[in-house]
Amino acid sequence: MKRVLRRSALVIGFIGAFSFALAQLPEQQCANCGRPPYSPGPDRQRPDVQLPNGKSQRDEILKAEHEQNIKDAARLADLADDLKQTLEKEDRFVFSLNTVKKAEEIEKLARKIRTRIRHD
Repeated sequence: MKRVLRRSALVIGFIGAFSFALAQLPEQQCANCGRPPYSPGPDRQRPDVQLPNGKSQRDEILKAEHEQNIKDAARLADLADDLKQTLEKEDRFVFSLNTVKKAEEIEKLARKIRTRIRHD
């Protein structure tokens, strides 16, 4: 019984010391979530690289990603229409393996587009 009381007292002591230490931290944290305020990382402060033709490398990458997003969105629309037609033809209880693969391909393509859009 004494061991349990000692351990409990020790744990409570650590919790108290930890909460006291946290209270001493400077108020540089977000009031809602407790995280420090946003500050751009070192990779966001890099100067823009110029290509040999004088254009910005970042602008060229964004342009290529935009064109790829348009192509992928068109492919996504075609796949969705194809899946809709296939689902209308099939029984409501049984789906073919091809239908499941089309749905997975749609999901992967949508995820790729979302990843490219979120890219900084």
